[in-house]
Amino acid sequence: MQRGARNTVTIAIEERFAVLSGFQEDISLQYLTAGEGIPLVLLHGVGDSAESWRSVIPELARTHQVYAPSFPGSGESSKPEVDYSPAYLTVVLQRFLDTLGIERAIFVGNSLGGLVATRLALSTPTRVIALGLVDSAGLGRQLTLALRLQNLPGMGTLISSWNKTSIGAWQWAGQMAALCFNNPARVPHEWLEHVAGLAQRDGYLEATVALVRSASNLRGQLKREMVLDDLPRLAMPTLIIWGENDRVVRARQARKTVTRLPQGQLTIIPDCGHLPQLECPEEFVAILSQFLTRVTSAADTELTREASA
Repeated sequence: MQRGARNTVTIAIEERFAVLSGFQEDISLQYLTAGEGIPLVLLHGVGDSAESWRSVIPELARTHQVYAPSFPGSGESSKPEVDYSPAYLTVVLQRFLDTLGIERAIFVGNSLGGLVATRLALSTPTRVIALGLVDSAGLGRQLTLALRLQNLPGMGTLISSWNKTSIGAWQWAGQMAALCFNNPARVPHEWLEHVAGLAQRDGYLEATVALVRSASNLRGQLKREMVLDDLPRLAMPTLIIWGENDRVVRARQARKTVTRLPQGQLTIIPDCGHLPQLECPEEFVAILSQFLTRVTSAADTELTREASA
């Protein structure tokens, strides 16, 4: 293939389901997948789903086998009545990897997905080749008021009842966009439709509120969910990508975080909010791809050394 020709090849994204056992009831986990190579697992944030990665998957799948699961409570995944928390989602992620036979991978997590990826890296570092934290939760107490207010008594019931209506669902999607995007003109209409559709599905809003409450209170993110002091234990290469104008978790958390990491690297994207993969996809892919090239080369060298030993 001639140089540059690969850009004309269409990468097909498949939607699949994995049945995870070992819980009170089996969980059907929806995931998107494409490509070949070293596994790359993409984890979404609160109120979102695997769809937030769809636009960047084809380019990332040119060099990696990409997996983007929708956590329980979101997307087409099961929405069980459970105690949703980062700890619960970390166990779900471990079962997902076991079910698909993924022994080691590169993990990139946005928002809550970043906290889940970090928890996995701290508990089972041998499974994590490298780590990407995109506007991640768990790195500071600060949290936007819009999410903290979900901890008010009765707020969960109000959110669940009103936002399931057709008008309320679009209002929910609009509020999510206003919170997560710096420039309203860059909000993909397909994503707005998807979030509005999620809001009308049984269990989604309840799971979203439960996740917010499990990791925060009216003052901000809970100390028990903070991983900042544990970051020096992470020996793997770690890339931090942050939107400079993130209103959910401020960019100053990223600057503090990178100083705690043995192999940390920070890139802040100007004029970008909480979802760089959606608002600034070209910049996001360029930054992440450069990092992936470096860590993949190192991983291939390590595998060659082990094979010849």
